[in-house]
Parts: sequence; C-alpha cells; structure tokens
Amino acid sequence: MAQIKVYLKDGSVKEFEKGISILEIAKGISGRLAKEAVTGEVDGKVVDLKYIVENDAKVNIFKFEDKEGKDVFRHTSSHILAQAIKRLYPEAKLAIGPAIENGFYYDIDCEHRFTEADLEKIEKEMKKIASENLEIEKFELPREEAIKYMKDRNENYKVELIEDLPEDAIISFYKQGEFVDLCAGPHIETTKPVKAMKLLSVAGAYWRGDEKNAMLQRIYGTSFPKQKLLEEYLHRLEEAKKRDHRKLGKELNLFTILEEGPGFPFFLPKGTQLKNELLGYWREIHQKAGYVEVETPIILNRKLWETSGHWHHYKENMYTVKIDEEDFAIKPMNCPGGMLVYKNDMHSYRDFPMRVGEIGRVHRHELSGALHGLMRVRAFTQDDAHIFMLPEQIKDEIKGVAQLIDEIYTRFGFKYHVELSTKPEDSMGSAEEWEVAENSLKAALEELGLEYKLNEGDGAFYGPKIDFHLEDCIGRTWQCGTIQLDFQLPQRFDLTYVGKDGEKHRPVVIHRVAFGSVERFIGILIEHFAGKFPAWLAPVQVKVLPIADKFKAYAVTVMEKMKEQGIRVELDDRNEKIGYKIREAQLEKVPYMVIVGEKEMEANMISVRSRDKGELGSQEIDLFMNNLKEEIKSKALAVEDME
Repeated sequence: MAQIKVYLKDGSVKEFEKGISILEIAKGISGRLAKEAVTGEVDGKVVDLKYIVENDAKVNIFKFEDKEGKDVFRHTSSHILAQAIKRLYPEAKLAIGPAIENGFYYDIDCEHRFTEADLEKIEKEMKKIASENLEIEKFELPREEAIKYMKDRNENYKVELIEDLPEDAIISFYKQGEFVDLCAGPHIETTKPVKAMKLLSVAGAYWRGDEKNAMLQRIYGTSFPKQKLLEEYLHRLEEAKKRDHRKLGKELNLFTILEEGPGFPFFLPKGTQLKNELLGYWREIHQKAGYVEVETPIILNRKLWETSGHWHHYKENMYTVKIDEEDFAIKPMNCPGGMLVYKNDMHSYRDFPMRVGEIGRVHRHELSGALHGLMRVRAFTQDDAHIFMLPEQIKDEIKGVAQLIDEIYTRFGFKYHVELSTKPEDSMGSAEEWEVAENSLKAALEELGLEYKLNEGDGAFYGPKIDFHLEDCIGRTWQCGTIQLDFQLPQRFDLTYVGKDGEKHRPVVIHRVAFGSVERFIGILIEHFAGKFPAWLAPVQVKVLPIADKFKAYAVTVMEKMKEQGIRVELDDRNEKIGYKIREAQLEKVPYMVIVGEKEMEANMISVRSRDKGELGSQEIDLFMNNLKEEIKSKALAVEDME
C-alpha cells in the first residue's frame, strides 16, 4: 500500500497507509487519544473522525476540551434535540440548530408553545436517544433530489436553505436512527457520548433574524461527555446569576442605563469613583512605563475616516453628523486621531520608541438586540496606546507591553492565556514585513516564557496580533488586552521619520489596549469580585455607624479624621438599630465598618468590623487609618487583619 505523511501539531511527522481514517490515525498516536477524540482537522478543515485521508496532510485531533471538539459535540447535541422534538411533536418544523459558546440551540416552528415542563420532557427523550447509541451517518444528494427529499418531509425551512445554496454546492445530510437533518457537519460517530445534557431556556427568534419572517421558538441547551462537567457548569451559571453586573450595578448604585439612551450607560457617583480609581491606576503605571498621554477629538471630518478606511469599511457602525454642510463622524476608535498627533511634528529615529496613550471616548452603533449592560454598549472608553518604533525595536516593545498587561491582570487576581494570530489570506504589506512582525511577536512571547495558542491565518488584515484572554474567579474567559502590529495606517497617513541615513522611512506602529473597553472591564470586575471590591477600588472604603444618636458627634469626628487622610468614608446616622445598619453596610459591600458607642467614645477608640473577616475588635483610630492607607497604597487583593 502507498504511504502518506501526516504532519501533527507538535511538529512530528508520521507515516500511515493511504486511505486511513482520522480515527485510525488517532489510534496510531495513542489509545487514549482515540478514546477521547471527538473530531479531526485536515489541512485546516474540521472533519468527522470517519474522514479518509488520501494524501500528505496537516492533521489535528481534537478532544472535547478543544473549542473545535466542543463545537462538534454540541452540534451533534442540537441534532439530538431536534430528533427528540420530532418524536414528541411530529408536526414541528425544523429551522437551524448550531453550536454556540457554552452550548447549542435549535429554532423550531411549532404551534405548541414550549414550557419549562416541556423542556424536561424533551430532555428526557434526548437522554433516551443518547442511550440508544445511534450511529450518525453522512450521505449526499443532488440538488433536485435534496429539495424533493425535504419537501416530502414537509420541512419548508430546509427547502429554503437548499434553494439558497450555490448551484454547484455539495448537499449533505446526517442520519441517526429515523431522524435525518440537512447539515454540512461534521458530527461525532454516535449519539452515545452525549451523556450529560440540560435544556436551559426557550426564547423567540425570527427566521433568519428578519422581523418580516416567522417568529420561531429557540430552545437553548448545553451538553458534556460527563455528568460532573455539567454539574460544574450549572453551578457556574448559578454563581454568574448572583454576580450579574447589571443586578449588582443597580444594587450598589454604580451605573444605570435609561430608556433615553439605550446602550449609553450613566455612571452614578459611586460608579464614577470606581472608574476614576481604575483610570488613576492606568495613568500611574503608564507614566512609570514611559508613556505620554494625549487627547483627540470625538468628532472628526469625513476626509479623515476615508483616509483611515473606516468610511468605506466601517460606516454602518459609525454615527455621522453634518456640520456646515460637511460630513463628520463620531469616532468609533482612537487610532486615526493618534496618527494625526504623530504627524503634528517631524520625527527622527532618535525619538523612538514613542509610547503615546489615550483614554479616549468612542461610539459604535450596536444593534439593540446585542446590547448587554456594560459588556456591550454604544459609548465606551478605550485605554488605547500607539507605540511608534523602528523595526528592530518591535520585540522589546512587545515584551514591554506584555509585561505591563501581566502587571495589570495580576493586580486584579486574573489568570490569563495568550493567543497569537498570524497573516490572513487577505492582508496588507509585504511577505517580508509579515515575517519580521510574526517572528518578533513569537520571540517576545518565548523570551517572556509565555505559552501561547497559535491561530494561523487569524490576524487582522493590517498585521499580526496577540490577544490576552483573562479568566475570572468562576472560570469564564474574557478577551480584553490586545497587541496589534499595523502596516496599514502608517501608509494611509504617510507617517515618516528621518533615519540615520538622512532619508525618510515609515515607522512601525503597535496598537494596544490593556482594559480594552473600560466599561466592559468594570462589568467584568463587578462579577469577578461579586461587588466586593478590594479597599483601594471600593467607592466607599469605610462606613461609620454610631450605636445611638448621642454618639453621633463622636462618629462625625471619626469620619472627619478619616476624610482628612484621604479615606473614602460615609456616616450612617439614621435612627435605626446597629444590627440593621451593619446588615445594610454588608449589603453595600463596604470593606470596613467602624462602630462607635459609649465605650469607644470614652476610650477615644473605634470598634472595627471587616466585610470579609467579621469582628476585628477595638482599635486606635490612627492605627486603623495607617493600616488601611497601607492596604490602599499597596492595592492589596487579600484583606489582612487590621489589628
């Protein structure tokens, strides 16, 4: 038999007989890999484990832990959901059922309105289908046969999907037991591995997202290969509900979003204090790292946005306005303004690297259905910076930015992972420029000892990028920080500097953010800390609680002393019992409560209670203040005893 070479992700090359399946390749690598394999990838295309490899190829084997593995596993789960619905409600018509982040859904046209009780019944049927261990088989039909096949099954949505496919499209179906679905695949081999599943909710969804079309019922679910994994996920969901930043933002009086401005958050006094602390920290560490700060206008004319390319490629996401009969746009990003700041002066190679930061307000038109608290808004603040440099400075500057982002995420107790995305098919710049850029990024990450996932061909069209995905305390990941090399804007804006040779050259530009959207980062922090911010971030750091009215004057004295020391302090002098005041302060998640009564007033002391550790006992005012100031100054995450 002829042999083929299989190039694996770890760089190794193995030889197999021509015509071998992905599953057999997995077995040839290790028995455990074959057992855990969910799907494969051949030369960048995700395929079934039954897929036959005929020629030399790059092959990856994905397990459930991999994104590609999860997607295929959950896409199969959506077919199991559809099969269960057709068994229980034969008149139901099927639309689409993709895998999504953390789960899957299926859109159904059915006269019966699905309830929570129905979801339980459907879920029970899904478990039965999984236990039947039905083989999942792919077959293909010519266009006209495929249309007739679905018309005979009264699946008009599937017919419409087939009719919209190109004339030469390969039309594939997947069969499991009596159930058949139009699908490009891939899928797992049988229904058996889907051992743990949960239907989560039902919502309305227009067919193809168009409000002129029929309203369908969308059933959401999730699935895992093990019950333990499902239970852990459901626990995280419950925890996430408790931590929902929209709920806590309202309870803690941090921000509000009103009907007068959907997608445009109002920051209330306490939320503004929190935001200002974050920005103060940003300025402090950037100043130390050699950045200067600029501010560019929010509205600039059409000519600028045409030069940057946004007017032609991003206009649907921009808010525009006419001023003196001329077109202007509200900036959706800070970069073009940053290029104009650079062009304001002549530059020499001696000026580099130039690290220029901007805390800039940007506006983007987001669809109303996509808006979500602070996580997806129409107006937000970006902690941008643009670094102008020589090609030989790229590696060191990337290292500097990565170390800065590491310092920031570590400060808040986040773990994170890094992804490097390289040249896409549609790209600007020469092959030599891309090679220098990609090698510089890889070298910087490797010298820092940062492991990274390589996303080949997934870079921006103007340059490769490094993305930082932080993980919060309940295991969710958020893409926040990014470092992007840009070949486009220096050319579009004709940026130059005078080199050692006296000639004009183009600088290399890095775009980078650490927080990303400051508003979104605040939303993440609210959920990460469940509103229990460390003392340095907390809008109110101390609440002074007099036991009775006659101790109010002493409480005011204590409060004023703390204010003089720069401590953010409030007095609760309501005519309420002390237990009630303590409970209220706990609900407000204030780090420290200072309780004063007769004993404290006579001894010129205070009684201290920590939000996180409970009673800390009687203390001298100055000692408490000094310890608290030290905690604030060090930006400590863990609350130490203030004794």
